[in-house]
Amino acid sequence: MNKTIGFIGCGNMAGAIIGGLVSSGKVKGENVIASDGFSKGLENCKKKYGIRTSLNDNLTVAREADILFLAVKPNVYFNVIDEIKNDIKENVVIVTIAAAISMDSVKAGFGKEIKIVRTMPNTAAMIGESMTVACKNSLVTEEEMNEVMELLKSFGKAEFLEEKLMEAVIAVNGSSPAYIYMFLEAMGDGGVLAGIPRDKAYKMAAQAMIGSAKMLLETGKHPGELKDMVCSPAGTTIEAVYSLEKNNFRGTIIEAMEKCTEKSNQMAGKK
Repeated sequence: MNKTIGFIGCGNMAGAIIGGLVSSGKVKGENVIASDGFSKGLENCKKKYGIRTSLNDNLTVAREADILFLAVKPNVYFNVIDEIKNDIKENVVIVTIAAAISMDSVKAGFGKEIKIVRTMPNTAAMIGESMTVACKNSLVTEEEMNEVMELLKSFGKAEFLEEKLMEAVIAVNGSSPAYIYMFLEAMGDGGVLAGIPRDKAYKMAAQAMIGSAKMLLETGKHPGELKDMVCSPAGTTIEAVYSLEKNNFRGTIIEAMEKCTEKSNQMAGKK
């Protein structure tokens, strides 16, 4: 791709995305330009990926970018939009990566019709394993959306959904690494309780989770079917499953995700 890809904000998430773009060969480093108020992220990305950088200069990025990622914190989103709204290219595609910020609110911030792709990646972008969900407004062409999706796939997998589902996506995808880390920590504690050294317990639990996730994705089997394959009659696994069910394991997870979605809806101004 020969288009210029711009990033306003160059923190951990932007750095992970830039790394994916350049390392995959989809974009040359010289075709990426990023700005930030702090030099550390800019310097790291410039050194690693050969991108162009602009310290404290969002307008230069806005003027050059054909696809512009807004990678700043939600609380300053509209300040940044107000700063750059008169300097963006006519046909720029704006890519947002902030929770609870709708495409309509971004359009209102720019004060005009504009092409917007809303995305929700997760922190696994830092190792090229993000699951990113995206939606677009009607001004973004299919060709442009395909280009953005290819960029998103450079640091993991990507799926398209309607915007009305994006708040629920946060619970399933954006916030879910936190629940998974809690589960892994608990498994590690259980291993330690049984006498396994902590570092080995964490490694075994993490690899079991990676293997299980790959089994689900690669076989296409229902998770319940895969669970049943592990549960022998009167065996150890079904005993553990019984204990989890007795303590409302699945209900607790579902309720946590429901609370996450409710909070996301509140932040987005929805009932």
